[in-house]
Amino acid sequence: MKVPFLDLGQQHQAIREEALAALTATYDATRFCLGQDVQDFETAFAETLGYPRALGMNSGTAPLHVSCMMAGFGPGDEIITTPFTFISSAWGISYVGAKPVFVDIEEGTYNIDPAKIEAAITPQTKGIIVVHLFGQPARMDEIMAIATKHNLFVIEDCAQAIGAKYKGTPVGMIGDTGTFSFYPTKNLGGCGEGGMLVAREESKHTHASHIRVHGSDRRYYHYIVGGNFRMDGFQAAVLKVKLPHLAKWTARRQEIAARYRAGITNPDIRIPATPEYGDSVLHQFTVRHPRRDALREHLASCDVGTDLIYPVPLHLQKCFSDLGYASSDFPIAEITSETCISLPIFPELTDEQVDHVIAGINAFAQS
Repeated sequence: MKVPFLDLGQQHQAIREEALAALTATYDATRFCLGQDVQDFETAFAETLGYPRALGMNSGTAPLHVSCMMAGFGPGDEIITTPFTFISSAWGISYVGAKPVFVDIEEGTYNIDPAKIEAAITPQTKGIIVVHLFGQPARMDEIMAIATKHNLFVIEDCAQAIGAKYKGTPVGMIGDTGTFSFYPTKNLGGCGEGGMLVAREESKHTHASHIRVHGSDRRYYHYIVGGNFRMDGFQAAVLKVKLPHLAKWTARRQEIAARYRAGITNPDIRIPATPEYGDSVLHQFTVRHPRRDALREHLASCDVGTDLIYPVPLHLQKCFSDLGYASSDFPIAEITSETCISLPIFPELTDEQVDHVIAGINAFAQS
């Protein structure tokens, strides 16, 4: 039995006619940059997921960049974030000339460890970018208490956590802004690039909306420095078709994760934690094994696809070598990068395929 790590074709084939009809309507109406399709998707996104408002952008990196701009981060400022994440989580910091400051992660959730944040704060610290990694919400109560104490701007990177909740509150509604990605592999993925910004305060939403369109609130009048972060109509049209399916797809991801948890008996496998405070949307099901590479080879021999997500933590990436970090600075992030392996968890997997993955993992324990 063959089990791919990810198969986007099944999901898109199921909605093909509806998606193509939506794209045709956008094409015929020439609604290419922002416009009614984007407005409709923003409204549907906010209403479906519990946000007061939402702002579509042209990538998942864009709302992180815009959030850093609207926060006023700049040269000389330090922004705390996690080293175990996709590099976009730190790009916004670099784009505005500020300095990323990394803090180690929790072993069970892979999220930033709140207990280690305060020790990293200096007079130059201006904000925190919290990543809800793999769909699992971070410990926002502790993080927000620290942010309030030190007057820090908090950006929630929810790229992998669309639909996740922290103690009943949608992620992105706890900090100052929340950012999302619609990259095709995400739980709600487009047919190209796309992103979203949410904010509790209307003033922040308005500020971000002006940055999104060249620092302008009306054509050819630019009162702040902005950029071109506009969502295109085609992405909005497809995403609006897919949005009503998100709850069903998320529930299936949770079923698959539960099946993995119940079925994997390999004693060397470390299963990710499931804290009671958060509802994960299981963007990835990432486990750890001391012989990760050998396990991956074994699973490949069983026709099971896997991925090594974040094999090099950010503080050891060449682009951040000037920050002066060294190997062993963040031991949990480093050992996680060296031992983690992500298993198939896309919604279209059958129970038989999931059981095949489990059998392969358990067989490795006996090899």
